[in-house]
Amino acid sequence: MPGQTNYSTAKAGIVGATKSLAQEVARMGITVNAIAPGFINTELTQRIDMEKYLKLIPAGRAGEPEEIAHVASFLASENLRTLPGEVINVNGGLYS
Repeated sequence: MPGQTNYSTAKAGIVGATKSLAQEVARMGITVNAIAPGFINTELTQRIDMEKYLKLIPAGRAGEPEEIAHVASFLASENLRTLPGEVINVNGGLYS
């Protein structure tokens, strides 16, 4: 999407930091992952014209906060110790 250089740069930094930190602390039993949400129905997205953006999202809808919470719960599970350094995209298929 045009005008998103700052966003893309910051996101790339988070991805790199997640992967690097995961490698550094894995031997201590610490798992590091990240969640990369797309358009989520929040107060912030209520202020923009979502109809314009929904056309760009392959799933055809914005996500719900509960969907992010489910992913966070999955990542925080005690049974999930062999998934270090992953970035889980919860974005309806819109990668930009």
